[in-house]
Amino acid sequence: MDLIKLSRISMKHLITLHVMLDTLSVTGSAERLCVSPSSVSKTLSQLRDSLNDELFYRHGNKLVATPLARRLGPSVHQMINDMNQIMTQEAFDPSRYEGGFSLAMRESTFELIAAKLSTHVLNLAPNIRLDIWSKDSLGFDALAKGKLDFVILPHDRSQPPSTQNNLIWETLIDDDMVCLMNPSHPLSDQTLSIDNYLSYGHIGIMDTDLNVPFFEMQLAQQHKKRKITVTVSDFGSAALMCHHSDLLFTCSRRWANIAFQAKGLINKPLPFNYGDVAYSLVWHQPSMNDPAHRWMYEQIKACCKDIDM
Repeated sequence: MDLIKLSRISMKHLITLHVMLDTLSVTGSAERLCVSPSSVSKTLSQLRDSLNDELFYRHGNKLVATPLARRLGPSVHQMINDMNQIMTQEAFDPSRYEGGFSLAMRESTFELIAAKLSTHVLNLAPNIRLDIWSKDSLGFDALAKGKLDFVILPHDRSQPPSTQNNLIWETLIDDDMVCLMNPSHPLSDQTLSIDNYLSYGHIGIMDTDLNVPFFEMQLAQQHKKRKITVTVSDFGSAALMCHHSDLLFTCSRRWANIAFQAKGLINKPLPFNYGDVAYSLVWHQPSMNDPAHRWMYEQIKACCKDIDM
């Protein structure tokens, strides 16, 4: 252990690196840390010398983190959390808390959970700030890098990459899958069978973080692949496509029962075994060392306990 070299790196350096990885901006980091941009630049220069790495370089008009900086991100995030816990000896008091949390959700999760969660949390912690992102913008990598605190999403239970980046998955709400269609669809007054389900085009939802769902593999193995005619990024866009076409959309029953975009669409149970589906909470394992994170985790679970079937 090189104690002399380690002594040259302080918490100021680690915090600056952590914030820079989040903002990728010297000016933005300076604003968040309440220092001048020149102070951030000076701290980064010292850290570059100590680590013998550029850490960030300019590509066009953007700053890009080097591989070393990205690799250090999760470790630095954990060290900051540990130091924060050491410095914060008193019990966590949400009524006095002035920090923030970043969550990412799919659009279906916004409909089901986000409004209720925001109201509940703000009643307990009026000075808190909630940043709620679309999962298309920030996903699982952002959890490991400290840019997100939690991700909430609907998924096939066969999908979680549970060993990726120390991510922990916990089921919040069990769910079912249904098939949505236009009221004027030729199948609207028929019992949905596997043959007529597969005879029409389908709307798919894109997600680069998750594996191929169990129900897709079951279909391919036991029958045949469904024909994905259109792929969109969220449930609302898919429901809108259903309103104006004969395409079928397979989605969360919970979302279909409450979403404005799904109003007026015909809702039918799927004619095959699609496995277990749920809405789950995902977080980076070391983050639970922070009392504020543990408190937020409990609030998310509490809000989901009494969501109606």
